[in-house]
Amino acid sequence: MAVVLCLVCSVVVSATAVGLRDLQEANKREEVRRNILEVSGLMRPDADIDELFKQVEPRIVDLRTGSFTDAVDYEDYIQRDAARDPAMSVALSSDQDIASIRRKAHYAKVYLVKDGEGSVNTVILPVHGYGLWSTLYGYLAVKPDGREVIGLQFYEHAETPGLGGEVDNPSWRGQWPGKQLFDDDGTLRIEVVKGAAASGPDGIHQVDGLAGATLTSRGVSNLVRFWADENGFGPFLNNLQEELADNG
Repeated sequence: MAVVLCLVCSVVVSATAVGLRDLQEANKREEVRRNILEVSGLMRPDADIDELFKQVEPRIVDLRTGSFTDAVDYEDYIQRDAARDPAMSVALSSDQDIASIRRKAHYAKVYLVKDGEGSVNTVILPVHGYGLWSTLYGYLAVKPDGREVIGLQFYEHAETPGLGGEVDNPSWRGQWPGKQLFDDDGTLRIEVVKGAAASGPDGIHQVDGLAGATLTSRGVSNLVRFWADENGFGPFLNNLQEELADNG
């Protein structure tokens, strides 16, 4: 009787898991789209996500060249899994790995937000890096020139609630729009500082640190700097800027 009961339960659990798989995948896709719309500033209460997402063009970028590519299928590609595969990623040196991610996938999904005339007005980049207790995964939205931040939002982490977990606080996230990643000479300047950002010209490159969460603040600073620079999306952003300029 016990064996039969176990077999029946196993069949029921397996059948339920298989039956719910499509729904789970659909929920994951919707959550991704919702996060992309939120970080870009497009999300509105009671909005139709399908309709809003028509403004977004997903693409695959080869991080080794900074160019768009069709080398991998967009729907099937998972950057996190690729980063664990030596054939699909590269190990980072200690000097390169300021975000403490160890390996960088060869390819990444990016999202181009277009206006009514089809011009790109926002570029959304997937970013990740280590904080205090966990790897933070999120999206960095920037203007097409690759210099000005539109938004930063994390969708997964395990930082301490009330401390490092304040990366999810709308007030803290609200400091990022308008910040400049680089100065006029092209030098990477963005950083999360300990305490309050400067009130002078340097303040345009600074975000207040999280109170009581120095290591999480440093981790966020490092991951943004990594992905914005030459070892991350820097070559892609440069190429995109040139491409958009050539297209008028």
